[in-house]
Amino acid sequence: QVQLVESGGGLVQAGDSLRLSCTASGRTFSSAAMGWFRQAAGKEREFVAAISVSGGSTYYSDSVKGRFTISRDNAKNAVYLQMNSLKPEDTAVYYCAASDYYSDYVPQPNGGMHYWGKGTLVTVSS
Repeated sequence: QVQLVESGGGLVQAGDSLRLSCTASGRTFSSAAMGWFRQAAGKEREFVAAISVSGGSTYYSDSVKGRFTISRDNAKNAVYLQMNSLKPEDTAVYYCAASDYYSDYVPQPNGGMHYWGKGTLVTVSS
């Protein structure tokens, strides 16, 4: 059974940093794209960032570009999201995601992802 487990969320103040981690089990994702999405209260889930198999290609939403950095460690079957200069509008549940077979991000609403974690809450106070 494939599982993606996020960690690292919490309550921070505006301007602070957080690093989210996601560890996968049940299969290896070293040959699949991975990413992060988020869903704020009352809003639809939105794309945040994605990374290709090798890590050579990364993608970001306009709202986080320049502040967030996605990375991966294929040896650990893990993906990370370094979030700097956090803003109150970054408050959301953050979900880790992985593709079943795409090696790179697919510009679709779900980013070509097939597996999802249960999420970790990030709250940014002003």
